[in-house]
Amino acid sequence: MKSLIKSTLVAASVATALSAASVVQAADQVNAAFFLEWATPNLIAKVDQDYDKAMGVDVNWVDFTTGTAMTEAMLAGDIDISYSQGLAPFVTAIQQGAPLKMVGIAVVYEANDCYVKDGLGIDSSNASELEGKTVAVPLNTMADYAFREYMSHLNVDISTMQIVDQAPPDGAKSLADGAVDMACLFGGVASAAGAEVGAPIMSSEQKVEAGIGSFDVISVTEKFATEEPELLKAFMEATEEANNAFKGTDAEYEKLAAASGMDVETTKTQISGFIMPSAKEQLEKYFVKGGIAESAAASLGLVFSDASDGAAIATTLDGSFLE
Repeated sequence: MKSLIKSTLVAASVATALSAASVVQAADQVNAAFFLEWATPNLIAKVDQDYDKAMGVDVNWVDFTTGTAMTEAMLAGDIDISYSQGLAPFVTAIQQGAPLKMVGIAVVYEANDCYVKDGLGIDSSNASELEGKTVAVPLNTMADYAFREYMSHLNVDISTMQIVDQAPPDGAKSLADGAVDMACLFGGVASAAGAEVGAPIMSSEQKVEAGIGSFDVISVTEKFATEEPELLKAFMEATEEANNAFKGTDAEYEKLAAASGMDVETTKTQISGFIMPSAKEQLEKYFVKGGIAESAAASLGLVFSDASDGAAIATTLDGSFLE
């Protein structure tokens, strides 16, 4: 991943240099990344083409399985906006010099679960028995972040564990097949599959008590934010309208289930644990100096420059498009 990002950054720099003298043309389409099995209300606006109407351009939505894949696509120039990219893959990309911005908070949710295979007799009370075991983790994702937080809280030495990098669908299958002892998952279908053959290492109540939670971000390339600020602002406004418009009707659940590739009951269960903060809440709580976005990013190791005026932080964590 690191070498790929570096090589992509070099290519991007060359392309920028070659086109520096060219006149910037307004985009006639926007490419947006999203996750299947992640039932956020804005998918209804996607289906109804409300984004296209609000932005005045065609919006092409492309589904991804991990936030790291979203990063690679943005660096390659294939994606302009990533909706609900995990904070962890965003931070990883920034630390490696990727020219990306966090411009919004997509969804706040309970930390992803790590499911221990049934029959092992391991839970939070004897979690140290996971040492020496094999675990499937989609690396550099929020599931990876949750895994490390759980293990730290439960005093499990992860250096003794064999960690296998697997996307959630593959991790769920490995858990069912007995190829791994624990799988850390996200997504409604993969998580439901994990729950059929395993149990979360920490309960919801334990996670709340330990202060372990998650949120996903709306990220964009610096190029898109600089060249198309009005389109980006229109995207954020359309998202806010979609969140406000969602009432939880049967028709909405059916449309959302189809859009996210899940059944209605799984969709209802998943979205019941989602919080979509308003633009006002994001500006007041997440994007203020020393706010949730900055502190959470720092907890994952985000390194900013030594600019005393905070310009570097403001450049990377930019809530201006919410105003």
